[in-house]
Amino acid sequence: MSRSTAQPSFQDNADFKDADRGHVASLETCRFKNKDGQIVWNNEDYAFLQGDCPSTVHPKLWRQGQLNTKQGLFEVTTGVYQVRGFDISNMTLIEGKTGVIVLDVLASTECAAAALDFYRSHRGNRAVEAVIYSHSHYDHFGGAQGVLSTATDNEPQIPILASAGFMDAVLKENIVAGPAMRRRAVYMFGGSLPIGPEAHVGCGLGTAASSGTTIILPPNDTIVATGDVRLIDGVKLMFQMVPETEAPCETNVFLPDQRAVYIAECATHTMHNIITLRGAQVRDAKKWSKHLDETLDLYSHDVDVIFSGHYWPTWGHDNIVEFISDQRDLYGYMHDQTVRLMNKGMTGTEIAEQLQLPPALQKQWYAGEYYGCLSQNVKGIYQRYMTWFDGNPANLWKHPPKEEGTRYVDCMGGPSIVIKKARDFADAGDLRFAATLLDHVVAAEPSNEQEQHELASVYERLGFGAENAELRSKSQVITPQNVIAINPQSTVEDWLDALSLQIDGPEAWKTCLQTILINVPDEKTSWVLTLRNGTLTCRRRALGSPLSSKPPNLTMTVSKSEVYDMIANGNIDAAKSTSQGKMEAMITLLELCNFV
Repeated sequence: MSRSTAQPSFQDNADFKDADRGHVASLETCRFKNKDGQIVWNNEDYAFLQGDCPSTVHPKLWRQGQLNTKQGLFEVTTGVYQVRGFDISNMTLIEGKTGVIVLDVLASTECAAAALDFYRSHRGNRAVEAVIYSHSHYDHFGGAQGVLSTATDNEPQIPILASAGFMDAVLKENIVAGPAMRRRAVYMFGGSLPIGPEAHVGCGLGTAASSGTTIILPPNDTIVATGDVRLIDGVKLMFQMVPETEAPCETNVFLPDQRAVYIAECATHTMHNIITLRGAQVRDAKKWSKHLDETLDLYSHDVDVIFSGHYWPTWGHDNIVEFISDQRDLYGYMHDQTVRLMNKGMTGTEIAEQLQLPPALQKQWYAGEYYGCLSQNVKGIYQRYMTWFDGNPANLWKHPPKEEGTRYVDCMGGPSIVIKKARDFADAGDLRFAATLLDHVVAAEPSNEQEQHELASVYERLGFGAENAELRSKSQVITPQNVIAINPQSTVEDWLDALSLQIDGPEAWKTCLQTILINVPDEKTSWVLTLRNGTLTCRRRALGSPLSSKPPNLTMTVSKSEVYDMIANGNIDAAKSTSQGKMEAMITLLELCNFV
């Protein structure tokens, strides 16, 4: 498959306008220290990003870095503020009758205290009435002590809200696998690299994570279901549970009176990680996509702004719908196409070589690979279903790197010959294979500084051309039979999910937006099928409930068994007799699944 040349436009400066919108004030020097006088956060280190992009940094990553360095207090909407650029994440402050609710508290105590102080210096010394953790990653709960330290023993306990399963998720990630993850995070986030245009220019999700004091204060109030409501200091908060998306335990917050949705980290201005290289459980891209579709269904007609724990907000109904729809399609497409090609017999590495996003998504800045990476995400989705093993017995019991490297180097005639070959490949532009050769040499002789320097130089050249800190890969396609068995005893939702996994994504790019409404009277449900950006989304509704969107291209009324016959066998006779609209929409859909 030829690589698409679709790209976002550098003439599009909407993100810069949105990142500045609502600006109240900035710190003259955004630098914080701990009690011992050590600097734990220094946004000033990244001032170099305001210059022109050098040849050592991908222009997209440089642009993202420029946006991430914007710091200060910003008004999101009336009574809702954010402090940005004081850590890797944002602090959100929701004003009540007399106090303030703090939604996500940054990564460290020192940064959180500085953010709250800065907010108070412009909005008054409001007491903290509650703290909300949107999800179980430390950059959203680690600074809680910094906003609660002013409370006294005589004051009533301040509510700390999180969704069910929060502490279990925190303990599994930070205690069970914490040491290994923290060690790998140093490499993933580039924490040991010097800051500058030839090394650390940010981590895509922000500039960097602060190095201050992190403490977990357990929640004392639990959100248990979508639709749960709290009234705190006169502010009405409604919650949407979105587990197994960007975190095992995550929740979005709807502010109906402010017409605003805090979408946690489910939809941000980057492609996110399905699998993070620091280590974590593989995220469920399909559930992620479905939860975003639910967000659209629940809130899109009642909000004027959507904002998150990173980056800047999105304002305006049409912009919000497009943004969430595209993010939904992004994770749904990655999942469905990976599974489709996996079921054709391809390995994760082979799929990652072939798969590319629909051009419409490639043109969106917020689908860029500044933090997550398409190649790594594809491999993560494959791993979720198929484990690490690629099916090749030669990879089932390989030697460890040192023993394998020693044997490779010996077979090729010694270190000097391998280094010479690696230089030849590098000079020819094949940096990936040059890195593979040099990796064997370094594994065989880990104390050899010359070999380490050679490998580091190749890695550096690879890094200069990467949109993010991770590297990409390419391969060829194999196409065995395209079949997914559909169990007749399963649910309609299961059948529709199976259908979505059959969509030929690149072919579906060419299809305009199609919406199909399937009424299933014996199940008392309706299903809204939307084909967009090569992704089929299936939304359940109560039978007869009004649609909040435009009229569908096709409406049909069929029994559950007829739905099965249509999806499993491509039989549309029953649907034809009850259809209203363009039957070609269903025919096109089945053709994209190779059913008709």
